[in-house]
Amino acid sequence: MKGKWQGTTILTVRRNGIVAMGGDGQVTLGHTIMKADAQKIRRLLDGQVLVGFAGAGADALALLERFEERLREFPGNMPRAAVELAKQWRTDRALRRLEAMLAVADARHTFLITGTGELVQPNDGILGIGSGGPLAVAAARALVAHSQLSAPEIVRRAIEIAASMDVYTNLEITVEQLKCDL
Repeated sequence: MKGKWQGTTILTVRRNGIVAMGGDGQVTLGHTIMKADAQKIRRLLDGQVLVGFAGAGADALALLERFEERLREFPGNMPRAAVELAKQWRTDRALRRLEAMLAVADARHTFLITGTGELVQPNDGILGIGSGGPLAVAAARALVAHSQLSAPEIVRRAIEIAASMDVYTNLEITVEQLKCDL
């Protein structure tokens, strides 16, 4: 079966000393749902770092593995590990062909690492990737501004809103959280 892997929604929110990252479970190939309950959020470095991935599954897992290697190389320095992965992604010919994005967060930082080797840190601690990412970010920003919900609750509700509009996002939502440095 030939087709393009599409979609997902990964969202990260920082609020009141908690960083939460969540993702839906849908894996789509072309117009077919291949799996409904994939786990797209991982804990790395003994649970100190959250990683969510979007894009082609094998590509995302390959990047996840390389990021984990960089974390072991620079323990306790997630920003340096993210920078080194972004540099490697930009310069390695095989990596440049990978179609995936990573959202990474630890107690102090949140980053988007893109398929072009870009490294972006959101100003407000809210980051979304995947086809439903922009929808979830908009919902999360509204919920942060107009509710008292916790970071994990905002992540869950924002992904639910994205799933109501994005055909590549479902309601099989996983949310992980870490305590933040304030």
